[in-house]
Amino acid sequence: MCMIYIKRIRDLREDHDKTQKQIAEILKTSQPMYARYERGANELPIRHLIALSKYYHVTSDYILGLSNKKT
Repeated sequence: MCMIYIKRIRDLREDHDKTQKQIAEILKTSQPMYARYERGANELPIRHLIALSKYYHVTSDYILGLSNKKT
């Protein structure tokens, strides 16, 4: 299973100077659950993938590692 999205969601969060807690609030989940996504302990739900794509203004393909183009 390709888990490039783990690195991408962490990098996007850090590039935007956001904490895990801030992103968890945007996703309406807990900080520990979001931390599990970044560690790869839980898979990122599609609804969160969509929300992160919209929030960071990047494509879901970019987050998933299917493309290196952000938009």
